[in-house]
Parts: sequence; structure tokens; C-alpha cells
Amino acid sequence: MVSTESVPPASLRDDARTIGLIGLAHGASHFFQMLLPPLFPLFIRDFGLSWSQVGLLVTVFFVVSGIGQALAGFLVDKVGARPVLYAALGLFIASALAAAGAPGYGGLMLSAVLAGLGNAPFHPVDFTILNHRVSQPRLGHAFSVHGVTGNLGWAAAPVFMAGITALSGSWRIAYLAAALLGALVLAAMVWQRDALDDRAGRAAAARQAQHAPEEHPLAFLKLASVWLCFGFFFWTTAALAGIQSFASPVLEKLYGLPLSATAFVVTGYMLCAAAGIVVGGFLVGRVQRLERTIGWAMTAAALVLLLAASGWLPGGMAAVLVALAGVGTGLASPSRDMLIRQAAPPGATGRVYGMVYAGLDVGFATAAPVFGALLDHGHAAGVFQGAALALFAAVGSAALVGVRLAAKPTGVPVAA
Repeated sequence: MVSTESVPPASLRDDARTIGLIGLAHGASHFFQMLLPPLFPLFIRDFGLSWSQVGLLVTVFFVVSGIGQALAGFLVDKVGARPVLYAALGLFIASALAAAGAPGYGGLMLSAVLAGLGNAPFHPVDFTILNHRVSQPRLGHAFSVHGVTGNLGWAAAPVFMAGITALSGSWRIAYLAAALLGALVLAAMVWQRDALDDRAGRAAAARQAQHAPEEHPLAFLKLASVWLCFGFFFWTTAALAGIQSFASPVLEKLYGLPLSATAFVVTGYMLCAAAGIVVGGFLVGRVQRLERTIGWAMTAAALVLLLAASGWLPGGMAAVLVALAGVGTGLASPSRDMLIRQAAPPGATGRVYGMVYAGLDVGFATAAPVFGALLDHGHAAGVFQGAALALFAAVGSAALVGVRLAAKPTGVPVAA
């Protein structure tokens, strides 16, 4: 069963306040992940850059974020989640200001690095606070809200940045507005700081850890379940990279759909994923074997993508099916986060989430070039097929984690 970290009893109001604040913070982190990409065409125009150069900004962001995320968990476990959250939001503000004043490519690169550093601690911070403060019966809903707000942050950034640019006539003003938005989120966190205080939960986890044999801080890396969870995130994010970056041109090449129509597929996918996450939050509290929920939900999504890759469907139906695949990945999301919680040894929540979620950044950084190469070589269907295979691999990883957790004695971490 689960190596739980005791959470003090909390009222519905207290839980809702913590969940809402962490949801807002997570939405901000996803917003700032998309800080630069919506305005790439303007950077190319104003600074004479190539698509390869602006694409490198994304790679740098995810490399910095991935390395930082694996290390940030240690910092969260040592100093607490709340001060790290404040620092991360401060880095987002600095990133937006760097972009607003960028004299050229170097300034944009600085913005990407600062945004990557700011993004790095968010999953260790978010899940540490949720696990330490939210009552067990509401934890599934907390993970659900967390996932939904992340998707909303992704969806809001392009509209916000492009909209402010269009209204003001200057992309620099859009970045100043983004900095102001980050400052408002930070102010909300400081104002409601008592709802983010994880010290009691950390103390309870420390007491529980005292009853376990003393181990090196890196001992959790010996747990096979941690690496299986890392692999799970790698594969699911690889699939997302294929949909998020290439669904539109793939549908255009396979079905002859105009880009003006396929551009809405990614938005539809994200909204369907958000709906799936809401439903998945209710399933978490009703299912014993979480990997089974992950398995059937992601398998359904993979089969839908394979059907869309076949080229047998009417174009409009294929576009709708790709968007609906988001429901399956969304349904699995809360079960995924709870499964990781179960795999984490006492007192190592931040470290485990940091390492596991680094798989997200690695998946994004490595999968996009592979899918891009498939498109360049005329294998458009291979993008959807590759995304489906990645989801099947993720199902396998989750199944192995679930089997190991089911076989372990209560309160004992799964050994390698």
C-alpha cells in the first residue's frame, strides 16, 4: 500500500483555498512555458532570426527546466515548498522583463533560461504542498484541479500574448503585461501564504522517516518504481509533443484539411484533456488499482490516434477524433499523480516528484525533433503512430509500477 505522509485534518474551506492557490500557481507555470513561442514570427521579423534559432529557445527552456526540476526536489525537501514557490514566480517575472527589453537574440535566450529556471521547481513545490496540506479524501480532486489549471495556462498564453500585441501594437508591451500578471500571482501567494505552509506536513513526514533505516538522500534513485514513473512521464509527454506541435500539419497532409481548420485541433485536445482530468479526479477515490484506470484511458487514446493515422476517415471526423483523444490522456492524469505519491518514500516527496517530472521535460525536448524529422521525410502518419506507440509504452510503465506497489508490504518503499 501507500507510504503516506500525514496530513493534519483540514476543513473543506482550507483545502479549497490551498487547492485554488496551487491551481493558480500551476496555471501560471504553464502560461510562462508558452511565453515566447506565440510571438516567434515577430522575433523572426524584427531580429532576422531563423526558425531553427527560435526553436532552440524552446530546447534551452526544457533542458534548463529538466535539469533544474531534478535538483529542485532536494531544495524543496530541505527548505520547504513555499519559499521556493515565491522564487520561481520571481524568475517568471524576470523572464518576461528580459523578453520585453530584449535587444536581440541574446535577450530572448536569457528570457528562455530564466523561464526554465522558474518552471523547474513547480511540480515538486505543487505536489509537496498538496500532499502535505490537503485531506486524503480530497487529494484526487486536488490533483484534478492541478491538471486542469495547467491546461488552461497553456491555452491562455497564446491568446493573451497575441491579443495584447494586437491591441498595443508592440510585443514588448505584451511582455510587460505578462510580467504584471506574474507579479499579481506572486502577490496572491504572499497574501494567502498561510494556506501554502507545508511545515506541519514536512514535520510529520520527517517523523515517519525516522522509523525507517537512515539512507543517503539519493537512495530513492535505487527504487525501480521511481524510474518507471520517470519513463511513464517521458512517454506520455513524447505523445503530447507530437499532438501539440504537429497535429495541424499532419491532418493537412493526410486529409488535405486547411490549416485554418486544423489550428483548432490542439485547443480542442487541451480542452478535452481538461474535461477528462475533472472526471479522472472522481475516479481516483473509487479505484484501488490506479494503473488500470491509466491503462484503459490511455489505450483508448492511442487507438483513436492510430485510427486517425490510417487515412481512412473523412477529414473532419479525423480532426474531431484527434481532439477527443485528449479525454483519454486527461482521465489518466489524476491517477498518474496519485500513483507517484504512492511510490514516494516518506520524506522524499519533493525529490521524487522532481525526478519523475523531469521526464516531462526530457520527453518534450527529445520527441519534437523526431516527429519533425518524420514530417520532413514525408511520413505524416508516423507522427500519430509514434504518439500512439508512446502512449502504449506509458501504459506498460504504469502497469509495472502498479504491480510493484500492490506486491509491497504496507509502508515499505518499492525496492529496485
